[in-house]
Amino acid sequence: MQNDDRSDYKYVFVCGLHRSGTSMLGRNIARLENCTGFKNTGADMDEGQLLQDVYTIDTEFGGAGRFGFEPSTHRTETSELLTPENIARLRASWHSYWDKSKTICVEKTPGNLLMTRFLQAAFPNSYFIVVKRHPVPVSIASQRWKINITSLHSLFEHWLHCHELFEQDKKYLRRVYELSYEDYIADPARYHAEIAAFIGTRVPEPPKEEKFYYVTQWRNPAGLRVPEEAMENVTGAHNQKYFDRWTKLLTDSSFKGYYRYIARKYEPRFTPYGYSLTKGMGKSEEALCGGSKTYAVIGPLCCLGADAFFFCWRFGLKLRWHTKQRIKALLPQFVLMRIRQARARAVRLGPKAA
Repeated sequence: MQNDDRSDYKYVFVCGLHRSGTSMLGRNIARLENCTGFKNTGADMDEGQLLQDVYTIDTEFGGAGRFGFEPSTHRTETSELLTPENIARLRASWHSYWDKSKTICVEKTPGNLLMTRFLQAAFPNSYFIVVKRHPVPVSIASQRWKINITSLHSLFEHWLHCHELFEQDKKYLRRVYELSYEDYIADPARYHAEIAAFIGTRVPEPPKEEKFYYVTQWRNPAGLRVPEEAMENVTGAHNQKYFDRWTKLLTDSSFKGYYRYIARKYEPRFTPYGYSLTKGMGKSEEALCGGSKTYAVIGPLCCLGADAFFFCWRFGLKLRWHTKQRIKALLPQFVLMRIRQARARAVRLGPKAA
């Protein structure tokens, strides 16, 4: 029998929507003393959801920016999945990847935000670290995933929906630590120390000689190069590029009426979370002062149009994918092998191949 039921184990679950910084934060927590995270698993970003077969993964419900609208992704201690057999299987799946010499086990999956109560029931000695990030970077970054791309107002709605569910669940949690991505990148050392104290460990001394490994990353054949032991550097540059993009959408886009409408509509709903869609945006803040009556009329129509457009986009991509699968099924294996080899060669050669 595996010794994964030891009472001295602690389970740390990193929670936060896609593009909220959960991957980097999770890896840095796993670098604290006596902590172990998932590494070299071959799964995309070493996410725990991809290393188990007890519950359905987020992508089955639309993935980033959409999965939370599916009611079954909100899992609690009343879930029918919480049978003794499933709990044992889930523990065994994850313990097979954790370092057995460490007793603080770290797991990161964006969907954890909606299943904290479920995880607490399955792993009683659990700790939850919840990170939130400004909805503009989260939403605009989520639109990079073309296969499940959706309208910006729907992404704002998804952000709010998921965080509202977490606020309801929070009162059931025994141990929870919350932080914002913005505060974290401003002073990572402070938050590493606070998180270490929260889970009962400490920040290690920086290594004298650093080693690196590669994290499997979607659409990046080489993988993401990260330090083995040293804390990863954080920067605010990633946030700023999304704010610059949002400012341009509000001021220069052909559809600025739509963007100004949703900025006004969702501003009061994001305020309780400490975020604004309009303040500190330079010229875009001034531009929002005019044309309110016009936007109130055309705004809802633009939202319907955006939803219809992105629905057709997703449908077209799925149709193309299914067509490719059917063609692949008809091709001889040696032809498929030649295609794979040609693609691998092109990746290795990079731009020089052209």
